[in-house]
Amino acid sequence: MGKIIIKKGDITTEKVDAIVNAANSRLAGGGGVDGAIHRAAGPSVLEECAKFGGCRTGEAVMTGAGELPAGCIIHTPGPRWRGGSSGEIGLLRNCYRNSFRLARDRSLKSIAFPAISTGVYGFPIEKAAEIALGEGLKFRDDFDEIIYVCFSSGDHEVYTRAYDKLKR
Repeated sequence: MGKIIIKKGDITTEKVDAIVNAANSRLAGGGGVDGAIHRAAGPSVLEECAKFGGCRTGEAVMTGAGELPAGCIIHTPGPRWRGGSSGEIGLLRNCYRNSFRLARDRSLKSIAFPAISTGVYGFPIEKAAEIALGEGLKFRDDFDEIIYVCFSSGDHEVYTRAYDKLKR
């Protein structure tokens, strides 16, 4: 059974088989974690992303990692929060599920996630953490390490509380 790790930090510095990018559907780089990953990875990742012609919300694609210490990047566009009755919960669950499946199918053993959709897309962090960690627990046996990298101390606290609740 793989380890689940929750930490505060910068996902662009993770030395794992794959980091997950909270991408936009154009795979064109942007703000938040998406922009940080693209800036740190360099232009080769954006060039690779352009070949896909985009990616639908909840789906996932993989590219090289450019200049990042990770082995590759899994890009998954998260949903914008619209109050919870527009399928956002299922779409966010699919972001994690499809990212895990893509990594598992490539026999990757370590993966790091940001808090997908919780920035400018407005997904409530408490709900997002439950979804992210719930999916991680389902895929735990397929990985040596699943890391949730929280950018802020507040997000780290929410993830830690959610994980404690789910483990009961």
